[in-house]
Amino acid sequence: MQDTKKRRYKILKWLAGILFSLFIMLAAIALILNIKSRPLLTEQIKTLLYKSTDSLYTISFTKVSTNILTGSATLQNVKITADINRYKKLVTLKRAPNNLYTVTLKKLVVKHFHPLTLYREKKLTIEEVLFDKPEVYMVNRQLDFNENRAPRPVESPYKFISKSLKAFSISKILFRDASFNYVNKNVNKFDVFSIHDLNITLVDLLVDSTSFEDSTRIYLLKDVLLNLKNYNYQTPDKMYNIKLDQLDFKASTGLLNIKKFVLEPLYDEMKFGQVAGYAKDRFSISMNDISLNGINLPLYISRQELRAKEMSIANGFVAVFNDNSLPKQPAESRIGKYPHQLLQRITAPILVNKIQLKDIDISYAVYNQESGQRGRISFEHTSGIIRNTTNIEKVKMVNPIMEANLNSYLLGQGKLDVDFKFNLTANTGDFSYSGILQNFNARVLNQITKPLGLVRINRGNVDKLKFNFKADDFGSKGTVDFSYFDLSVALMKNDPTKDHLVKRGLISFLANALIINSENPGPDGKFISAKVNYVRAENTSFFNMIWKTLFLGVKYSIGITEEKQNEIQAHINKFKAMRTSHNLRKRKRLERRQQREKGLEYEKR
Repeated sequence: MQDTKKRRYKILKWLAGILFSLFIMLAAIALILNIKSRPLLTEQIKTLLYKSTDSLYTISFTKVSTNILTGSATLQNVKITADINRYKKLVTLKRAPNNLYTVTLKKLVVKHFHPLTLYREKKLTIEEVLFDKPEVYMVNRQLDFNENRAPRPVESPYKFISKSLKAFSISKILFRDASFNYVNKNVNKFDVFSIHDLNITLVDLLVDSTSFEDSTRIYLLKDVLLNLKNYNYQTPDKMYNIKLDQLDFKASTGLLNIKKFVLEPLYDEMKFGQVAGYAKDRFSISMNDISLNGINLPLYISRQELRAKEMSIANGFVAVFNDNSLPKQPAESRIGKYPHQLLQRITAPILVNKIQLKDIDISYAVYNQESGQRGRISFEHTSGIIRNTTNIEKVKMVNPIMEANLNSYLLGQGKLDVDFKFNLTANTGDFSYSGILQNFNARVLNQITKPLGLVRINRGNVDKLKFNFKADDFGSKGTVDFSYFDLSVALMKNDPTKDHLVKRGLISFLANALIINSENPGPDGKFISAKVNYVRAENTSFFNMIWKTLFLGVKYSIGITEEKQNEIQAHINKFKAMRTSHNLRKRKRLERRQQREKGLEYEKR
């Protein structure tokens, strides 16, 4: 038994020794191969990038370390740069790309590069290349000879590497937490657009004798994936933060999803205008579940032209507020700043064939100094379709009209259907808007008529409010057909001694008796159609002009015209004169009585 144990012990010792020796030998061989492979790998990387980019790009790094057993390599302090002289020559040869890149990073990791396949088959196969926190600097200059070119290099990179390699492939190229800087050299002013913490995945890069002609590939890639978890940007005027939450894009499907977009004011409603120094519109926007479908990535890469078949936005709000107690800004004209005009000012070409809106709340609020209150009009649960959203000249030549067909609920009650038609080519910002609002209690309008018009609606029912306007930079003309019945109003005023508006009793009585049409059509069956000709002040915003034209139409329909207001003022002046005359006669009678009483008292003495 003891001899058996000794024999087993000796066998184990021999096996351990043999395994240890083999391990030492393998480690030594791996070390030698690592040392031997580094110059070869370094040369292959530099040559491959240089040749495959038509001698345009070079790569430099301070150190390379390899592990032959795992087939990995790490490059330190990497910089990829373009040769400007070579670029100029390629421009002359009409082979230059529209974009030039500079990439710098601390570390580049190559994983599983299969050196034996490289030695035996002249195929460089890499499973993954990781760019860790790179800084990418991209300059775009659109070149005429690249117009309408397919999404691939001008010449096949295989032509430049075929003498040394049969194929070159990378399963995944990962850019993690990238800092991306973009410069547009197609405009006079070179602005740098920056975005950070961007993740990019390039899928299945292949350079061989067939990949250049593969129409399913985008620049020799099977797919491009983009991901941005959180993006925050403060606008240059330091009045807003722009936030994006979870952006994802897949080039093969052309589908982009944004979980949430927010335009967040940095100051509350009343302070915003104070910081701006004048009555400036304050926007607060939040949109959820945004998606764009059918994005053409190659077109965007080459020309920064964003084209999408469809965009959908669901569950969000747009809130606009203005404090009109603050001074106006005469120098800041709003001429040329309607929505479709601002779209034309965007330097990047844009075309979205169809925008689908679902369940969006839109509100416009104003603080009125005269009443000391806010007036607010809202369009809730807004849905609809916007077509032909573009600033591209060629598209506008074919179809110059952007249409918006929307349905909503005024102040959450009355159903509103409205159609906008924006002329994208008109120098004066021409557009039209028409719609119909049906079946609601007129008292809901007190949210805006009391604080902004100093008119309280006591009661009333609306059958229909129909409107049709044509507008431009200088104003809006159109008609308002307001059908209603059983209307009664009260005119209000601000009482400084009280913290609320008070009723102007006499004027309200006269208004209901002499001005207000309690129903339309009237008892005689005659219908009043209000004609509105609104002259726009230069500092009037788009939203402000829309609601003012509708408000004027409603006022005229119920009888509050300038002529009627002058009439009631004449009645008030007449009543005041009568009261003054009555008080004067009363005072004289009192004086005569006092004199008689004094005379009687004197006679008694």
